Amino acid sequence: MSLKAALRSPLLPIWLVPALLPFGRSAELGVVLSLIGALLLIAREPRALESHPGARLFLMLFAAYALAALISAVDAVAPGRTLGTVAGILRFAPLGVYTCFAMRRPGKVRALYLWTGVVVALWVADAWVQALTGWGLRGMSNPERLSGLFGADNLKLGPALAAFAPFALWAARERWGWRGLLLAYLLVLGPVLLSGARAAWICYGLVGLAFLWRESRTPLRFAAFCAAGALALVAALGIGWKVSPRMHDRIAHTLVVTQGSEASLNTALTGRLEIWKTALRMFADHPINGVGVRGFRNAYPSYTTTDDRFVGIERCAVGEGACHAHQLLLEIATETGVLGLLCWAAGLVIAWRAWRRAGPEGRARAFPATVALAAMLFPLNTHMAFYSAWWGLVFWWLLAVWAAALYADLSDGEPVRA
Repeated sequence: MSLKAALRSPLLPIWLVPALLPFGRSAELGVVLSLIGALLLIAREPRALESHPGARLFLMLFAAYALAALISAVDAVAPGRTLGTVAGILRFAPLGVYTCFAMRRPGKVRALYLWTGVVVALWVADAWVQALTGWGLRGMSNPERLSGLFGADNLKLGPALAAFAPFALWAARERWGWRGLLLAYLLVLGPVLLSGARAAWICYGLVGLAFLWRESRTPLRFAAFCAAGALALVAALGIGWKVSPRMHDRIAHTLVVTQGSEASLNTALTGRLEIWKTALRMFADHPINGVGVRGFRNAYPSYTTTDDRFVGIERCAVGEGACHAHQLLLEIATETGVLGLLCWAAGLVIAWRAWRRAGPEGRARAFPATVALAAMLFPLNTHMAFYSAWWGLVFWWLLAVWAAALYADLSDGEPVRA
């Protein structure tokens, strides 16, 4: 594809989101262009949404997410912050609508997967250079964790790689078969481990299990592949323990949990146990609609002790505490209450039924996005804030691509009509 053709491609606004993700709010450029595209679409054909089941699915899922946030604003502890978050959420709707129409042909789905895989390959290449030399395209690495193209003061390389890795693995599998898949997985594994984000380790492990199952097809072969993968992972961790101070420190920090006490568990979780206990107290006091989305930090000091290590840190202002619950279910419960949990549960049911109805072809087409979302939402893990600007954008980009891929219902030779 020529540069001129790439710049004119309807996929460009969608692709710009992951392409610009390491550079702060610049990723919102893709959101703005998608908004313009969605407005032009609806102005040209006001009934366009009725013709696309993927767009309707996306809007139903968006409604569940947005309604939970809106309900939480009724008596939020930080009304300005919550209402600002609710207003910001609205930008995800046109992103999803535009994505569903721009990717209505299977060829467009494959093209976006491929170019997203190229973005991930760039992140990985830069991360390996930084791991070996200490420097990358964004300068020197963070001294404690590999930061890659995201910059030394922005430790999001691990979560981003884990979330977007399925597209790179899919592209490698399509181009070079299972050998390409294996090589790609190992190349991404190094930066994920060196990023030091243990939540990303779990996510990437789940991604690997999903691709292993897809390749094996039978329980016996899957078990054999898992055993081989476990041995390879142990070897990788052993090498990292010996040659990488970053890896050594993170593994040693994690192994404290083997002491068996609550204090050791809290230490291994970097204090997350304290946050989770505080979150449960917060939820017990605000069970109906929570403290309001993004109001966790404001409510936190009222539900913990005065010597809590998280009060006044995590880049929060004086008088604020931990920025979020660090666990998806606790985030929803504390910030949106039981009503929010019900909204999310309804969205999950809608998504599950749509995935089942899409049939084998649709499910196969949406496989990379499905794996990314499943790993991202896996409940037995720590999480970034799903109502934050950055992680929320990643989540809704993946959901938009997933809904579009499920219902890419036009043949590649057929022109797209609203």
